[in-house]
Amino acid sequence: MSESFSLIIFGITSNLAQKYIIQALYDMEEKNVLPRKMTVVGNARGKISEVQFYEYIKDALVNKKSRHHQHEIKEEVMESLLKKMHYIDGHLDNPEFYIRLKDFLNKIAKSTKGKDDRIYYLATYPDLYQDIFENLKKNGLTEEEEGFVRLMIEKPIGNDFKSAKEINDLLAKYFKQTQIYRMDHYLGKETLQNILTFRFGNGLFEPLINKEHVDHIQISATEDFGIGARGGFYDIVGCLKDVGQNHQMQMLALATMDAPVEFSNEAITRERIKIIKSLKPDPKEVVFGQYKGYTNEKNVAPDSSTDTFYAYKAEIANERLKGVPIYVRAGKNLAQTVTEISIVFKTPHNRLYKDLKKGMEPNVLIYRIQPNEGIVVRFLTKKPGVMELEENFLQYCYRAQDPLNPHALPDPYERLILDAIRGDQTFFADAQEVEASWKFVDTLIEARKKPIIYQPGSWGPKEAKELIEKDGRQWLEPSNAFCNIPLPIK
Repeated sequence: MSESFSLIIFGITSNLAQKYIIQALYDMEEKNVLPRKMTVVGNARGKISEVQFYEYIKDALVNKKSRHHQHEIKEEVMESLLKKMHYIDGHLDNPEFYIRLKDFLNKIAKSTKGKDDRIYYLATYPDLYQDIFENLKKNGLTEEEEGFVRLMIEKPIGNDFKSAKEINDLLAKYFKQTQIYRMDHYLGKETLQNILTFRFGNGLFEPLINKEHVDHIQISATEDFGIGARGGFYDIVGCLKDVGQNHQMQMLALATMDAPVEFSNEAITRERIKIIKSLKPDPKEVVFGQYKGYTNEKNVAPDSSTDTFYAYKAEIANERLKGVPIYVRAGKNLAQTVTEISIVFKTPHNRLYKDLKKGMEPNVLIYRIQPNEGIVVRFLTKKPGVMELEENFLQYCYRAQDPLNPHALPDPYERLILDAIRGDQTFFADAQEVEASWKFVDTLIEARKKPIIYQPGSWGPKEAKELIEKDGRQWLEPSNAFCNIPLPIK
């Protein structure tokens, strides 16, 4: 890595920075993977002292309310990270701020004799992008004469196809495609990345992932809690745009794409794009829901028709999977928190034990993204001592690899920040990929009707159940039995 590296975070006090970015930087510091001479420059509008800034960082790290960072915080690691961190206040639409930023970055560059590498991380709203890019360019802060300059931006990229294309066109005006890193943190999840290895690094299951052997595919991303303090954001966006256009689309693409010709950013991205472009929605087969009590949440309009649940049916229009239905669902305040992909295989009509109870239960390949991350095969076995069948699992569980280390599994942000530093775009979204996803989602949104109210703690509206059952299938209830390995008590 370079001698001089600066990570400039626009929006260091944002919810995103508090929940994910700061925690990821701590983990990277603890694992000693950050560049040796690294500076983190945090920006926000408020004027605060260096001491106040350090207290803010400490509070973010030890916040036990966070669902994403529950492990021990070591004082020496936190102090080491704080030595790398600095704060510059300023409004991002004010040209004067960028003059001060340039002076600060130039001082860093002069203090080291290596290359001057920089990444700008935009943890801020897209309506500020134009001001940020224009002022960076005017002040020579996008030039790559003395080192690389890269840009990390968060999903969602736009809120429909038209706005996504406008953002992508804006990015292309100021940056080369090799400089742009579009973040979808699901692409940084270890289990999701391991799908490629499981499928294309082995010869066992991949020959079965086709219309001859697969009955259907289910993709679920459900949560047993509501929107919390995200009302201001969520009520504008809704569930489908929040996770359906990005997270679940990436899950679907990695689970169904054709084998890339090589392990490279270009080859893998090409196959993801092909799948998303070939995905065909059925606007008549979509259900939108809203949990009861949503309109009482903070910063939610009392007459809101925002969706907190959706389910739809789609199909991939390629030769390998033509005719295989794909059922997708996601939502808030449901019965269980789980994110997984289930490949349900066809059951032969002449199966030997078809007359026994459970004898015609299908085999299922499950990629569990969270919780209890792992890859699992559901199959039937005989109960000892009797001629009865029961379900069991062949499983690979991440937690079993290092049960004494509660954060041995890399955080997605940790992985993706490191990839951006290394210049690896493999697990970042391409402009075509983003736009193709929005084209698909826009078709579903055009058919959107008033959401159906469902009870918190349920699996959503009964219409979602009917969506799959009218095809003679049913939603799989996520199992707690596999990869449920308790962490050792200290």
